[in-house]
Amino acid sequence: MWQRLGKLVLRFRGPLLILLLLITAVMGFYASKVKMSYEFSKAIPTDNAKYLEYVSFKQKFGDDGNMLVTGIQTDSLFTLKYFNAYKELQQQLKKIKHVEDIVSIPSAIKLATDTATGKLAAQKIFPDLIQTQQELDSVSTQFFNLPFYKQRLYNPESNAYLMGVRINKDVLNSKGRTQVINDVINTVKKFEEKTGLEVHLSGLPLIRTVVADRIQNEMKYFLFGSLLLSTIILALFFRSFSTTLLSLLVVILGVVWSVGVLYLCGYQVTLLTALIPCLVVVIGIPNCIYFINKYHTSYIQSGDKEKSLVDMVSKMGVVTLFCNLTAAIGFAVFALTRSAILREFGVVAGISIMIIFVVSFILLPAALSYLPAPKPSQTKYLNNRWITHFLLQTEKWVFHHKKIVYGVTTIVLIFAVVGIFKLKSVSYIVDDLPKTDKVYTDIKFFEKHFGGVMPLEIVIDTKKPKGIISPKVDVHTIAFFQDSFLVNQENVSKPLSVIDGIKFFYQAASEGTGDSSFTLPAFGNPLYDLHKQLLQLNARRKNNEMTASDSATSKLMGSFVDSSEQYLRISMSMADIGTQKLPPLLDTIQKKANEIFDTSTYKVQLTGTSITFLEGSRFIVNGLKDSIFWAFLLIALCMLYLFKSARILLCSLIPNLIPLVITAGIMGWAGVPLKPSTVLVFSVALGIAVDITIRFLVNYKQELPAYNYKVPETVSATIKNTGLSIVYTALVLIAGFIIFCASGFGGTKALGWLTSATLLIATLTNLVLLPVLLLLFAPKKTVIKKG
Repeated sequence: MWQRLGKLVLRFRGPLLILLLLITAVMGFYASKVKMSYEFSKAIPTDNAKYLEYVSFKQKFGDDGNMLVTGIQTDSLFTLKYFNAYKELQQQLKKIKHVEDIVSIPSAIKLATDTATGKLAAQKIFPDLIQTQQELDSVSTQFFNLPFYKQRLYNPESNAYLMGVRINKDVLNSKGRTQVINDVINTVKKFEEKTGLEVHLSGLPLIRTVVADRIQNEMKYFLFGSLLLSTIILALFFRSFSTTLLSLLVVILGVVWSVGVLYLCGYQVTLLTALIPCLVVVIGIPNCIYFINKYHTSYIQSGDKEKSLVDMVSKMGVVTLFCNLTAAIGFAVFALTRSAILREFGVVAGISIMIIFVVSFILLPAALSYLPAPKPSQTKYLNNRWITHFLLQTEKWVFHHKKIVYGVTTIVLIFAVVGIFKLKSVSYIVDDLPKTDKVYTDIKFFEKHFGGVMPLEIVIDTKKPKGIISPKVDVHTIAFFQDSFLVNQENVSKPLSVIDGIKFFYQAASEGTGDSSFTLPAFGNPLYDLHKQLLQLNARRKNNEMTASDSATSKLMGSFVDSSEQYLRISMSMADIGTQKLPPLLDTIQKKANEIFDTSTYKVQLTGTSITFLEGSRFIVNGLKDSIFWAFLLIALCMLYLFKSARILLCSLIPNLIPLVITAGIMGWAGVPLKPSTVLVFSVALGIAVDITIRFLVNYKQELPAYNYKVPETVSATIKNTGLSIVYTALVLIAGFIIFCASGFGGTKALGWLTSATLLIATLTNLVLLPVLLLLFAPKKTVIKKG
């Protein structure tokens, strides 16, 4: 069959090449229309309970992840020069397009009696124009006498000051966010130049934007660098510009098709799907090497170009099909997960890998048929003395040092298993960044002085509309939970809720100052008073009588009490403590809430971006683990179908399993944790290892009849014939992956060196251990001691 297909490709080479190029042009058009995804996370299924709780929270109180924070540390802020510069920074930030609000010391308010109405109204503490130090000292005293702002806008113990910049949530989910963040950074730099103060920037808007933009830019450079390095090595091997260019053309067409498929599937580019072009290069380059290597080998033997091309297709077509099929299965199983980001990656990667097979199968024989027959200089690499020597030594180990091979394998596996027990599964929001990176050091600044920047929200459900005025709902119980329990938890900021607003109001009403007067009233029902105030605000809104003070009060209340007056919100920020420490913290808070609140009256839920991040990380890591299991099972079934031998199946699985075990062990010993950015290494490693195994075993099966089914002679011939291509492929792929070690992100760097290490291990297990196993499990009558 494959021989007929080869003849058909050569017979219709012109129309097939034209058709291939036309389809590529169409796919290129679709690829140009693909867009980036700016959503925070699509890792969690939309029917997941934590996700639904978070969506419900946003519907009631708005987005919790759109606050960027700036921080400075100085004991000179309240000198006229620095304060006016700080106030100017706030004004300039407010002018930036899509910045909705600024929360800072210069815009801080107090409640004072309006002489016209006799009611408390919001007033700015700091006037727009402060001309003397004496005036600044006077209003500063008023500010410091309001405990509401302590540990929120300033840390009195360390002289650290915080400014919050609220950005439009829709912009943060679009490409426009990069411009907004850059505008903020440039404005801050001008302040730094003017004052000489260092400004720290953090918050989810900045982290999401900076990290995503860096990764996207890196992927472009690494894709180009990987292609360039692979091209140089291919040129050194083949000694032919046309052959190297042809190989490069195969992977470029594959990349164009893969991006086009992404668009046609209705997907956008995510941090995972951005890896697919690199995977296409990884799969496409071996296809080219094996096809061309077989063509050159056949041509040396026959001297007939057309016959050699047909032989190339007939011998390598089935091998490449199953290699690409198993690799496609390895990634396509991600489509079985319930995580959208993994599902999209699996669908596009699986289709793209099969496309690269079609492109290789058509383009290589058709294009090679138009090129001149290979010259002796172009096939010289087949007799490379270094690789030939290595393969002869490999053959020697296979036939004469089996016990040493078993012993070394056993020792390495024991070492790896011990390492696996050291392997931890933990991820952080910014753990892929170097510890010296400014994004990382800035987030640590806010964790040290303000408890952190990652949103953590607590929703208290009173279980019925207008529930906040129910006699069963006790404001003092809520205050105790917040001010006596939550405030004492490690790694979280000072909580903020309607309780603080009530204290702020009653402190102003009693004309008190300092901490002693920042308390709940000793009598009455503050929540009922709050209810009445909300009714008054709604009435004024209907009559278009809202003042600026009313609007500010309404907005503040709406952030902590929903419109139905059933739900109350306690808002905190927390440190990036990772997926190991976060669950115990959440369990502690939930357990205490269940102890304090009567569950017949209240229902307390924890939500926010920090929790969805934790849930998303769990889904990705568990999804990848499950996918690797199913991939291994499906690949085993494919290999059983291909070789129709349980003996060969066993021989094939062991060399594929060992590199994965060793890689996991290396990760454990090196302290590289399992997380979304590193667990992908196993999928890539499995695809590569299986590729090598199938090529070796198919060649072994094809050579058996030529050697009268004598296993030792066939194994020896397979090592010599296939070993060359395996070594060349390994060198090219290692070069393609090792370039990722230059990344500024730990996950990308780990992908580079761990995959390179796995490639090296897979090459050795397939060239040494696999032949030894074939000899071990061969029928006794066929095993005749060699040499």
